[in-house]
Amino acid sequence: MKKFYITTAIPYVNAAPHIGHALEFIQTDAIARWHGLNDDKVFLATGSDENSLKNVQAAEKEGITPAQLCERNAEKFRQFMDKIGLSYNKFLRSSVPEEHFKGVQEMWRLCEKAGDIYKKKYKGLYCVGCEAFYAESELEKGLCPEHKKEPETVEEENYFFRLSKYQKKLEKLIGSGELRVAPESRKNEVMSFIRSGLEDFSVSRSVKRAKGWGVPVPGDASQIMYVWFDALNVYQTAVGYGKDAKSYDKWWPADVHVIGKGIIRFHAVYWPAMLLSARLALPKSLFVHGYITVNGQKMSKSLGNVVDPFMLAEKYGADTLRYFMLREIPPFDDGDFSEKAMVERVNSELVSNFSNLFYRVTSFMEKNFGGRLPMGKKGKDERALEKLFSEKAEDVARYMKDFRFNESLEAIMSLCTELNRYFQHKKPWENAAESGETMFFAANRLKDACILLQPFVPYAAGRALQALGAKHDITDVGKDSLKKGAKIKAEKLFVNLEYAPEKKEAAKEIKQGDAKETIEVKNGMIPVKEFQKIELTVGTIEDVKAHPNADKLYILTVNLGSEKRQIVSGIRKFYEPEELKGRQVTVITNLEPATIRGVESQGMILAAGDEAAILSPVRKVNDGEKVR
Repeated sequence: MKKFYITTAIPYVNAAPHIGHALEFIQTDAIARWHGLNDDKVFLATGSDENSLKNVQAAEKEGITPAQLCERNAEKFRQFMDKIGLSYNKFLRSSVPEEHFKGVQEMWRLCEKAGDIYKKKYKGLYCVGCEAFYAESELEKGLCPEHKKEPETVEEENYFFRLSKYQKKLEKLIGSGELRVAPESRKNEVMSFIRSGLEDFSVSRSVKRAKGWGVPVPGDASQIMYVWFDALNVYQTAVGYGKDAKSYDKWWPADVHVIGKGIIRFHAVYWPAMLLSARLALPKSLFVHGYITVNGQKMSKSLGNVVDPFMLAEKYGADTLRYFMLREIPPFDDGDFSEKAMVERVNSELVSNFSNLFYRVTSFMEKNFGGRLPMGKKGKDERALEKLFSEKAEDVARYMKDFRFNESLEAIMSLCTELNRYFQHKKPWENAAESGETMFFAANRLKDACILLQPFVPYAAGRALQALGAKHDITDVGKDSLKKGAKIKAEKLFVNLEYAPEKKEAAKEIKQGDAKETIEVKNGMIPVKEFQKIELTVGTIEDVKAHPNADKLYILTVNLGSEKRQIVSGIRKFYEPEELKGRQVTVITNLEPATIRGVESQGMILAAGDEAAILSPVRKVNDGEKVR
């Protein structure tokens, strides 16, 4: 078992998480989970970059202290990371002295000891958004190339780092691939920047300009460390640098830093130079992703297209958001997010292909074999498909080594497609008693697909493997490890999503349509004729499924005599599925359909009180009977 240390970039907390953060967190987590699946000992570090001037300015704008803003917003990031399933081992807040300051100050002393930190007066163009100085030649029409704002002119005495001293070393390290930068286009970009000539850069700010917020420079009470000298060191302090030498020696150096293209200079040039100066080990690789547009446009509050990723995860579930980000967004280039495209992609692949296949196989097993795996021998068709699964599993491993998530998922979905074709070709329903061979093989290959899907859709894949009674280990792929008699449980892992952006279902379980008529209310009473418009029907609950995107909701199938309806109901914490199946309930059947957390609901079940006591007939009646 080898160690694998991976980090996200450390985000500023001057604002709430956006869809770009979601992309990076999900990509990082997929890499981490893949290595865990391959029996590596994984450590994933993330956190919040809190000692920046932009955080100070954001706090001033709100009339609160930087500490208050950072504490509040860091918690928002932590909650969002939890929501989308980021399996981090450490979340480090850079403004917490006991967690971070000692390690950063130790790094400073090492660079100073090497003769690489000196003090001088300086005048330059500074972008607060980037927390970086720019040469005039780097500006685009006088504006910051990233934020499209005019930088401010800053003149003061600061400490500088001798970046120029490390130009040749950096060129050799990156050019040779010893420090890997992926993709190649970003490596070429870094090499071009280095060859253009490296200039020393400022690594401190006056206490006055920093407004006293940040890590103090050792031995100089007038200076605060530059945020990038401070923030980059989170990667080290997160694994114990400056406070836990044993942990640091175990995990450092980082195997992968996952970053956005806008901060490549800091990670591929400044950071390794600082580590070289301090005589500390360099990270092994940088994976650089692109930016996200929304519906073809750059995200902008003025355009009203800023997407709340927390809302998306709430509405559709973490697996849905994760799948789209990894399948649709190119890993190395800019990509576009569209809620409609997400729904369409998930419905066509996760639902129609993978989920339907899973339910098709497992429900057939429940119906015809009592939920027990039959035994069967492999024939020509089975051996050919087994070979394909082995080849595709090797492809997935190769793609993941190169951070090609989209190609990995394409390969896994192609396996599901082939397994669907196999099932259709064998037609086990025509002679269920003689279909043991088909079902044994289908269940084992289905298990393989679920194992491979774990890094991408961990929640659904986990439920699937549990339903199959299978191991979660990748070494199980290609083996017929599900044996005769194994207990198999049918489960719908995903349900068809409905794209309904105009409905705000997060706040209410059921949303009525726009009122077409006005009901006159007198003394809190409504006319009988208005109440008579409500259609109350008795039906029997035939099926109960846990809602994939909400812990408090069930998806119920209710038989209303002449039809069956799908109803989403918030009674999950009060009843087990066994208590509901076969029970008669009273349903409002003439409500306008509503989408609840991405699933259509075609009515409402009546229940009373805080304990959600279901309103049922005293004695059994025919399904479809009206309440009068």
